[in-house]
Amino acid sequence: MYEKRVLPNGVRLISERIGQVRTASIGIWIGNGSRYEPAALGGISHFIEHMIFKGTEKRSARHLAIAMDALGGQFNAFTDKECTCYYMKLLDTRIKTGVSILADMFMNSRFAQEDIELERGVVLEEIDMYEDTPDDVAIEKLFERCYAGSALGRPILGTPETLQTINSEAMHAYVSEFYRPHDTVVAISGSFTEDDLDYIADLFSAMTGEGHNAPTLARYTPSLVLREKEIEQNHLCLSFPGVPLLSEQRFQMNLLGSILGGGMSSRLFQTVREQNGLCYSIYSFGTSHLDTGLLSVYAGVGPDSERRALELIIRVLRDFCENGPDADELARCREQVKTTLLMGLESTGTRMMSIGKSELMRGTVDPIETVLAHYDAVTAADILALARQTFDFTKASLSVVGQPDTADSYKTLLL
Repeated sequence: MYEKRVLPNGVRLISERIGQVRTASIGIWIGNGSRYEPAALGGISHFIEHMIFKGTEKRSARHLAIAMDALGGQFNAFTDKECTCYYMKLLDTRIKTGVSILADMFMNSRFAQEDIELERGVVLEEIDMYEDTPDDVAIEKLFERCYAGSALGRPILGTPETLQTINSEAMHAYVSEFYRPHDTVVAISGSFTEDDLDYIADLFSAMTGEGHNAPTLARYTPSLVLREKEIEQNHLCLSFPGVPLLSEQRFQMNLLGSILGGGMSSRLFQTVREQNGLCYSIYSFGTSHLDTGLLSVYAGVGPDSERRALELIIRVLRDFCENGPDADELARCREQVKTTLLMGLESTGTRMMSIGKSELMRGTVDPIETVLAHYDAVTAADILALARQTFDFTKASLSVVGQPDTADSYKTLLL
């Protein structure tokens, strides 16, 4: 059962008690990510995420590290296109100590210039690490081109050029403007007391600011991206416009993606890998944002087998649009999705992530029974209609990293 408090300043505190556990997971969710950034400050949200751990007015970076380790818990953070989350998991007897540290980091970070200079090198190394992961490059470059001209298309990590312009003054100004109480959710799941909740509420009542962050709209453009890289495989990402985060069709889209490439029994895995031996890794995945979304297929293939693999992928998608899912496919994938959801309920961390992001992005948290009922209500006809709506090859985008063929050869395949 979820409980929600709205503090006088607009911060939302959402909580969920779980019996028979001795831990609690707590997350501070802020409705700010890379798509809110001005172009000249690309990557500042992610950079701030790093700097949150580098010291506050009361605690040095070393003090923070020692204090967090002494609690025996886990502290971490991540930045996405539309949100940033700072979170921890610890024993229920240490909640007040842990959350006081996390709140201090969140609201009182120093952003010392000397620390920024050091951490800038760490972020640049992180960018290089992604460049060494070709599947990430294929997906990232496709997003950049499909949403070119909008903040959604820019990389979360920023670029070496934009990172060089970010200093202490810029970070303080950015946090002051974009870390707003009305865009902040504190989520806790696990074992805790009412006194713990009151303590958290008191801490976050200190936040100031008005209004909401508003992202610039993103427009999808079909694109072809070819990137040469000295690697053994070609990494393909084939994408189509999907559904936005708040769409009523998100349940159908999740099942559609699962049937096509969600597991070893999926159509793409069976056809391209098992029956033809053309790849090791192939899967589909959905990406949903507030105003747009993509459904994508990824595959890593040898240059010699690339054309045959891509032809098979396209054939699977076209065939699916003819007849839709078999009854046993839908039943199997529905059970797979529901089981994954139910198994996640055994983790305080997974539950905190679920309720925190849902409250932040949708303004509500549906009970698990409601979510399961939505999946049960999806019919084969629903999925067939969505597939025909989605797999419009005049709107397809393709990214190839490795030793790509000519642009005309790919355009011919997608016709």
